[in-house]
Amino acid sequence: MRNYSTLDHFLSHSESGIRAIFAVLGMGPDTDSNDNAALDTGLHAHDKKISARLMRVNHAGEVAAQGLYHGQASTAQQNNVKQHMQQCAKEEQAHLDWCEKRLTELDDHPSTLTPVWYLGSYAIGATAGLLGDEWSLGFVSETEKQVIRHLDKHLDRLPKNDNKSREILLRIREDEAKHDENARDAGVHEMPRPVRHAMQAISKIMTKTAYWA
Repeated sequence: MRNYSTLDHFLSHSESGIRAIFAVLGMGPDTDSNDNAALDTGLHAHDKKISARLMRVNHAGEVAAQGLYHGQASTAQQNNVKQHMQQCAKEEQAHLDWCEKRLTELDDHPSTLTPVWYLGSYAIGATAGLLGDEWSLGFVSETEKQVIRHLDKHLDRLPKNDNKSREILLRIREDEAKHDENARDAGVHEMPRPVRHAMQAISKIMTKTAYWA
């Protein structure tokens, strides 16, 4: 088995970061025989703008998730935890692709601060990893809980006839719940209340900014 050098890891993380910031479009989730036209009819200009802004926020969140997981993988102490973070990042990449594709369909664009969301989150993730694997897994669990609450709010705010965006968010929500469950099964330290509040505050800054930019 090859032993990877510091340079190897740096290049790998750099490639992952570039892919997250400049997402390569992927296919959306399967639609059970419903075609795109059937899923995307009846969106008026106002509804389309609301959907686009909400999906831009979700895209920013997926970029941040990539940064967090890549950062945590870079400082994970145990190999199984590193692999867990890398697998989560791989699954989150699909979410990022879906959001990117949906933004294009809605004639909109990702947040102009995408590099900031990735790099800032990478730094936070790497710091969490340095605190120890149990704390890092606890950070994952708390992050996913907050993401699920955020997705629930967006599902309520989406225009009722935007079935395609709704389907994407429901699929993402399902995967995030699994990430939370897997992290808790691996053994976590519960995040202290001040840390949870700080995470919520940072999330609010990002979501409100990405909604408009």
